[in-house]
Amino acid sequence: MADGAIPRFPGYSRDRIDDAIVNPDLYADEDEIHALFTQLRREDPVRLMQPVGFRPFYSIVKHADILEVEKRSDVFVNSLRTYLSPIEGEAWVKSVTGDTHLFRTLVDLDDPVHMKLRALTQGWFMPPNLKKLDARIAEIAKAHVDRMADLGSECDFVKEVSVWYPLRVIMEILGVPASDEPFMLKLTQEIFGPADPDVVAETKRTTDAESYTGGPAVDLFQTAQVLFQYFGALTADRRANPRDDLASIIANGVIDGAPIGEREAMSYYVIVATAGHDTTSSTASAGLLQLIRNPAEMAKLKADMSLLPNAVEEMIRWSTPVKHFMRTAVADYTLRGVTIKAGEALCLHYPSGNRDEEVFDDPFAFRVDRDVKRQVAFGYGAHVCLGMHLARMEIRALFAELLPRLHEIDLAGAPRSTRSNFVSGLKALPVRYRMA
Repeated sequence: MADGAIPRFPGYSRDRIDDAIVNPDLYADEDEIHALFTQLRREDPVRLMQPVGFRPFYSIVKHADILEVEKRSDVFVNSLRTYLSPIEGEAWVKSVTGDTHLFRTLVDLDDPVHMKLRALTQGWFMPPNLKKLDARIAEIAKAHVDRMADLGSECDFVKEVSVWYPLRVIMEILGVPASDEPFMLKLTQEIFGPADPDVVAETKRTTDAESYTGGPAVDLFQTAQVLFQYFGALTADRRANPRDDLASIIANGVIDGAPIGEREAMSYYVIVATAGHDTTSSTASAGLLQLIRNPAEMAKLKADMSLLPNAVEEMIRWSTPVKHFMRTAVADYTLRGVTIKAGEALCLHYPSGNRDEEVFDDPFAFRVDRDVKRQVAFGYGAHVCLGMHLARMEIRALFAELLPRLHEIDLAGAPRSTRSNFVSGLKALPVRYRMA
């Protein structure tokens, strides 16, 4: 494959389980993907998948097995294969980077490098430090709920509220101006939804991206280049003029006595700026949709807002925006009676773990008072989500502002989900409402 050439992706099908489980279409259909996961949990929880156009992997769908693999980071590593990607996609990444990954983010790396990079910001993302953001996050939540009220009686909750609210939080934390939000949102959609028809239709690419590249970006590699250029300028500024923001911490990070590498710094920004808002947006939208579909649960929560932290946890379990991560065995390991040999890959299906009947009673019911302390949407072990406490804070703040002001709400059209087997959620949630 020529350097920079756009990879061809397989023609996805539903004809075989092996092909269906990688098909992005299924992840846009909640009933269909969960029916498949339910079948696998019951019949074949550690199944060797051989989809057309992909290297083989074992699908891991049980809650206990996901935790076991996540805990054994000495046996199962991230860096050799982190995401489900077609063979030609993997070859393309190697041709343009010489590596297995386009980025070098925390989820792409293993210890000791992973922990050294994580340590740069881990303290910043812990609850004691985040408490100082409580008031500001509440202000941002109020501003976005005010916008919803100003729109009248109808809006698309995703496009008007939930994508912008966590984006403003994360951009402010990084120290990036609000004027750059549309640019960041477009590039996030291009990274997480390259197979989604709506993203493809809009990605010619955008005037925001063109302003940084001098021409339309035509593939994921160019999206990465745009982001690296943007954050490269941010790094230079923060090294010359450090501020009290997360960008300054990253830009001036030191690993083993030396300044953080350029690619590592750029990748750090990318994962904070993209995953840091996209997954929170998906959870908030899914949570509101379930409250609309379950009016008794909505009433229960509005009557007792002390349930809100638990309700947020149920929203996270329900939505599970990150659909999978991959691991590769570096030694033979037996899981549920199946011997996984060194060099073989596994795919951890988090939505399946969060619907495991052995862990969650009546898992397809949405309950604001459910005990969901064991949900696996944030992962587990060494690679547990760095921003999970911030995500919880943001979702709590949004619903703490919205629910008391919401007199009534219903769907004004059909919700639609992103077509992606990696990170996905609602891309449209038209609602009709009456609020203060």
